Amino acid sequence: MKRIIFACVHNAGRSQMAAAFFNLLADPMKARAISAGTQPGERVHPEVVTAMKEVGIDLTDARPQRLTAALAKDASMLVTMGCGDECPVVPGAERDDWPLPDPKGRTTEEVRKIRDDVRLRVEALVQSKQWTR
Repeated sequence: MKRIIFACVHNAGRSQMAAAFFNLLADPMKARAISAGTQPGERVHPEVVTAMKEVGIDLTDARPQRLTAALAKDASMLVTMGCGDECPVVPGAERDDWPLPDPKGRTTEEVRKIRDDVRLRVEALVQSKQWTR
């Protein structure tokens, strides 16, 4: 089974959305995702929790976590989102970068656009790697 890491700075928005969509869409026997951040926040941004609830995903209990070497060990892929040079290299892992804006403090409409962009990117990734259910 493949292990995918979605990483951003605070692990409180984009990466949380991406991992949640991935685990909803991908076959759990083929791949699973986790999310992490280089400087994890204390909680998932409230505007992100609200936007995800609108599409049936509850991130209320999700907690940001630090991206460490131990966490990244054995990852097949690392998808970064806005952490630039702070995002570590994961030896042996395929890497992609999704230049997405941080949803923190944005309007509901802006967060929805980011959420929908994340979902489209995750759907394309799952399809391209044939990790569909």
